[in-house]
Amino acid sequence: MKLIFLGTSGSIPTIKRGLPAIALKREQELLLFDCAESTQRQMAHAHLSPMKLDAIFITHLHGDHFLGLVGLVQTLSLMDRTRPLEVYCPDGERERIESYLQVPHYTLTFDVRVRELKAGEELRRQGYRILASNVDHPVPALAYALVEEERPGRFYPEKAAGLEVKTGSDFSRLKAGQSVKLRDGRTVKPEQVLGPPRPGRKIVYTGDTRPSEHIIELARGADVLIHDCTLADELAEKAAENSHSTPREAAEVAKRAGVKQLVLIHMSPRYEDDSVLLEQAKKIFPNTVVAHDFMVLEVPLHK
Repeated sequence: MKLIFLGTSGSIPTIKRGLPAIALKREQELLLFDCAESTQRQMAHAHLSPMKLDAIFITHLHGDHFLGLVGLVQTLSLMDRTRPLEVYCPDGERERIESYLQVPHYTLTFDVRVRELKAGEELRRQGYRILASNVDHPVPALAYALVEEERPGRFYPEKAAGLEVKTGSDFSRLKAGQSVKLRDGRTVKPEQVLGPPRPGRKIVYTGDTRPSEHIIELARGADVLIHDCTLADELAEKAAENSHSTPREAAEVAKRAGVKQLVLIHMSPRYEDDSVLLEQAKKIFPNTVVAHDFMVLEVPLHK
């Protein structure tokens, strides 16, 4: 699993930072979380083909989080895409997105399937779930968590061989958690040749938000928490007025949720040097990084 940060600024793009968009590559799937203006250009720079996109998850409809959607859809049509594209958004916002997609004059070559999600809703996909949660922001908005299913434990071929299981298809079935019946009538069960199941990985993206109990619960035990960090601690009052978070606040959420790593995103353009944000967060939660455009974060499998 890889996270590719395509845009990391908040509200206004800068020379160094585009607006929010995060690509997530998992096995053969490519997902996109938020789709700001210039997302398709950022994807090209990161060598990500938009034709491979499977789904887009929009946190909310402030312009810096979704205005790249119509340009991306038009490009996909110019590339003769025929496979449907799924777009998810907060409850009540589908009509706005569908209207926005109809503004330009172009021929749509594929279905754009816009679906609303409610806080607390769970979307099941192949091998994982997407969870939607409330955030503290003044417009309809969601945070998203990707939670993988448990993976089978490690396969021990020497144990299978000792039970006289033949290599090939029988090994594959046992690895997949299926029992195998041998010619002598014995049945070899997966638990005889597999180690304990491995928990799946968990990624959480808040979008724009104040510190929130909802986020803490959503992020509980996550491998990576990507959290709003618009203004430094000394501007906490201004951050609160605009429904955003500071480094200290994001770090306290990460600490209370027991996450493994915190990634700060949505930094105000005023911070050409983001080291002050990193220093403030690391005082509370040491395993913190500040996202920058085209940063790639590998999320390894659990041992």
